[in-house]
Amino acid sequence: MTATLMTLVTALNTALRDVLAQDPKTLVMGEDVGRLGGVFRVTDGLQKDFGESRVVDTPLAESGIVGTAIGLALRGYRPVVEIQFDGFVFPGYDQIVTQLAKMHARSLGKVRLPVVIRIPYGGGIGAVEHHSESPEALFAHVAGLRVMSPATPRDAYWMLREAVACDDPVIFFEPKRRYYEKGEVDTTTPVAPAHRAQVVRSGTDLTLAAYGPMVRTCLDAAAVAAEEEGRQLEVVDLRSISPLDFDTLQDSVRRTGRLVVAHEAPVFFGAGAEIAAHVTEHCFYHLQAPVLRVGGYHTPYPPSRLEEEYLPGIDRVLDAVDRVLAY
Repeated sequence: MTATLMTLVTALNTALRDVLAQDPKTLVMGEDVGRLGGVFRVTDGLQKDFGESRVVDTPLAESGIVGTAIGLALRGYRPVVEIQFDGFVFPGYDQIVTQLAKMHARSLGKVRLPVVIRIPYGGGIGAVEHHSESPEALFAHVAGLRVMSPATPRDAYWMLREAVACDDPVIFFEPKRRYYEKGEVDTTTPVAPAHRAQVVRSGTDLTLAAYGPMVRTCLDAAAVAAEEEGRQLEVVDLRSISPLDFDTLQDSVRRTGRLVVAHEAPVFFGAGAEIAAHVTEHCFYHLQAPVLRVGGYHTPYPPSRLEEEYLPGIDRVLDAVDRVLAY
């Protein structure tokens, strides 16, 4: 095993470079992905090395970008689309929900649409309106779409490669505030499949479940709980939101008897609500307390100077842990 220390951005760039080199039918397209290399430099250098026909700078028209990707997929290509910021995906939402997600079922399985839509999402970067949203629940609710969100550079590399190889459309949410955090990446040894959750910290007292940017927050909260209270919290990185690996999560909850679910998106009708309902139904006799959710508030994302009040941090996670353990 040979691992290299990479940022999450570098891991994504490396994954794109590898799939472009291996499959001439794979291409990257989006606003400023070519000459600029993307706003976050995820596609830096790719147009120079693979040309303008493989790494395509598109007009500022998300509906047109997604529609073009659908047409390319119908002709045998594997487009990887970048939506520049989370809040910009909504002009293309109609194409994603009414076309991309439906054509496989509409054609009785005869048509495959291997399209990946990469979306930098979440807050924590001090951005303006429409640049810090977490709309993953809107896509997870739509049958026909896979929804993934890596939390580490290693997962970013391997999950993006798996997404590109998948014959189903994939919405690939990238936690932008974790873009420049580093981790070891072994590009020769695949990790667990993207649809499998992973226990990233073992514990006995309570399960913390998260994905994307909140995995690091939960790991930090577990470290504080261990140091200050001697509590052993288990952290499960869900990795995939749709499909969701309930088996791994339920195994953890049956061991610990308690669950707190954390995500940046608003708690109201968020992914945590489905997780809480499912675990309550299937682990009812193992639970020693209600399942609690930690997330954003049911308001539009605030101006940057207020986002630290909006984003769930270590204190809010630990407050939920205290409440669950008090039962």
